Amino acid sequence: RLELNTITYSAAVSACEKSGEWAQALGLLGEMAASQVALDTSCYNAAISACEKGGVWAQALGLFAEIAASHLELDTIAYSAAVSSCEKGGEWVQALG
Repeated sequence: RLELNTITYSAAVSACEKSGEWAQALGLLGEMAASQVALDTSCYNAAISACEKGGVWAQALGLFAEIAASHLELDTIAYSAAVSSCEKGGEWVQALG
């Protein structure tokens, strides 16, 4: 049986991102939290990118805020994906704020 840990979840969230399955990616983040598996920046980044590809900018910004609240490092990937999701959603004012 495969051990479910940060690495395995991160791979699954990344696969969701690559296939545009943003809802599934968010579901996996929820599972991680419920199972008390540590969420890391790479998991969040993949989920933000999945939301960006899915055109759900509000969810992407919500994840961005979660990273900040959890005191994880907000890196270039997170900023870029969040801004890109706003741009794709026509929410340029959100991208500036």
